Amino acid sequence: MKISVIVPTYNERENLEELFERIDKSLKNYEYEIVVVDDDSPDRTWEFAQRLSERYSVKVIRRSDEKGLSSAVIRGFEEAEGDVFVVMDADLQHPPEVIPELLKAIEDGADIAIASRYVPGGGVKNWYWYRRLISKGAIAIGRLALPKIRNVKDPVSGFFALKREVVEGVQLNPVGFKILMEVLIKGNYGKVAEVPFTFGLRKAGESKLGGKTMLNYIRHVYRLMRWEGELDRLIKFTLVGLSGVFVNEGFLWAFVNFLGWDKILANIPATELAILNNFTWNDLWTFRDLKRRPLWKRLTSFHIAALTGAVVQWALYAGLVYMGLYYLVANLIGIALSFIVRFLVNRHVTWG
Repeated sequence: MKISVIVPTYNERENLEELFERIDKSLKNYEYEIVVVDDDSPDRTWEFAQRLSERYSVKVIRRSDEKGLSSAVIRGFEEAEGDVFVVMDADLQHPPEVIPELLKAIEDGADIAIASRYVPGGGVKNWYWYRRLISKGAIAIGRLALPKIRNVKDPVSGFFALKREVVEGVQLNPVGFKILMEVLIKGNYGKVAEVPFTFGLRKAGESKLGGKTMLNYIRHVYRLMRWEGELDRLIKFTLVGLSGVFVNEGFLWAFVNFLGWDKILANIPATELAILNNFTWNDLWTFRDLKRRPLWKRLTSFHIAALTGAVVQWALYAGLVYMGLYYLVANLIGIALSFIVRFLVNRHVTWG
């Protein structure tokens, strides 16, 4: 099989010669090409890559009317001739020596092979604590918001291999840097494998991580939630929750005013009826496509989610009030977090 190594670049001239030499050594047993997609770098990376094509199998694409790492990778997919695509950065933080391991995973049956920092044997070098926190926080957000990738340890890796068929005919339109997440959500594949690697130190050039990158990541997750239907699901869950408020209040009023029940005790059956109302509508509407577990298990998990949400709400409320926050504001914050917890537990457990 022919391998196409797709390398998006911007001001990476100083790294290219070492990168190409190491790719060449790593792929000595394969037919390969290196597809450099350069965003018209001021340091003329594209020009130097073209000169190196005299020694290595390199195809250079210079873009002057478009910018962005993910769109560069997509252009590489379109221009590549290989049966398997490998995507990696030019800054040598992605060691080319890992490529044969990715290809072995493909040969062993994986459709996508990810060089992962977060499986046993993987890691990062010399990151500050806040960089680690940002990375793991981004992954947690993605895995919670997009259940399709919840079993992938490093869905934001920029170093991966995939069969051509995974992206062939797929409309990819990512925002920002995280093209792999787009592929994992929209691609045509069955099996994903993760290969450990250590994310190295940049040899030259500047890191592209910044506030804009993080904002684009949130936008990207939001767009993928819409595409997957998860945003619609969240809206439905919200509407069902609001209906439960009316059920709770209505029955509480009826029990107290018509049946003369104690105001404290009447809240117990009123709450249970609201829970049953919410479960019924969520089962028939919000999560109707996800009924993988028996009814009694779904109902039990739904009650556990409701209890968990209530505990989270009360604990946060009590803590914020203790710290001096106005009690009604503290309660609203508790309700908001409780809602998120209940949605996530129900999405990943009750109807997971």
